[in-house]
Amino acid sequence: MKLFRSARLLLLAFVMSLVPASSFAGVFISISIAPPVLPVYVQPPCPYDGYMWTPGYWAYDDPDVGYYWVPGAWVPAPQPGYLWTPPYWGWEGGHYLFHGGYWGEHVGYYGGVNYGFGFMGVGFAGGEWRGGHFAYNTAIVNVNTTVVHNTYINETIVHNTTIVNNNHVAYAGGPGGIQHQPTAEERTAMNEHHIAPTAVQQQHVQSAAKDPQQRFNANHGHPATVAAARPMTAPAHTQPAGRPAEAAKPEARSTPQSRPAQESRPAQQSRPAQASRPAPESRPAQQARPAQEARPAQQSRPAAESRPAQPARPAQESRPAAQPHAQPSHPAPKPQKEEKPKGRGR
Repeated sequence: MKLFRSARLLLLAFVMSLVPASSFAGVFISISIAPPVLPVYVQPPCPYDGYMWTPGYWAYDDPDVGYYWVPGAWVPAPQPGYLWTPPYWGWEGGHYLFHGGYWGEHVGYYGGVNYGFGFMGVGFAGGEWRGGHFAYNTAIVNVNTTVVHNTYINETIVHNTTIVNNNHVAYAGGPGGIQHQPTAEERTAMNEHHIAPTAVQQQHVQSAAKDPQQRFNANHGHPATVAAARPMTAPAHTQPAGRPAEAAKPEARSTPQSRPAQESRPAQQSRPAQASRPAPESRPAQQARPAQEARPAQQSRPAAESRPAQPARPAQESRPAAQPHAQPSHPAPKPQKEEKPKGRGR
């Protein structure tokens, strides 16, 4: 029996690998036991702009695990303009077949199952893309308006797309199932380009499968976690991965670090270290000053010897004119003695 189960799981994994992401809406699981009814829960508020609600659903694993609940969660859209089509169970050929969810430009057929929170059975009434931003219909979805400001209210679309499901049935067709055939719009969306669930969504499913409290045989239809309190993100909301704007931040941070001009300025300020180069040493103006300070050796020589070095500086040629005042033997003192008597006569 265990060998048969292992072979069955390998076959399912092989089929999944053959289904391209562009048409990710294939049938992967077929069982004879109907999925449990959908639990009733409260939707946590949307925490960031651009996040999409993915409703919770019953998934199925090995018979030892059976049905387990994948909590509803807010996830970032893989790219602007894409919407989530949730998975569903459908009755076909005497078995319940699982149809996987996918991302696309329009919401496709999901069996008419009313998951709530915008997925009322047909299409999606929780919001719409307007340009590159997603606008949330607060008439049906819970939004943290202190953070998310792209909101509007439209109750008409809610009433027009709602399929009554008072018994919270989780499958389409068959005995007791939802009786809803795909509309023309849903058929068109089913044939469009699709994107498989993101890596973070797949990790979310795997975590639910490993949690015994999420299994129906343990919780009897009342999972421990019905909706994820925190959004599923890549490390950064941390920063929304996420939300991206974030992707530009690392580039902005790397810019000041990579400015060679600023890092090289200290090298320009340290030109004294460049004084050892031949060009700075050949500057005559800076090297001539030490020689002028050592003139005491030249003062002992005759004034005629020091004058040949001074012609290059006209300001220094005027200094000899002040030397006659310093010579005591010059006849200049005589006129000073003659002037003093004249002042006394006055």
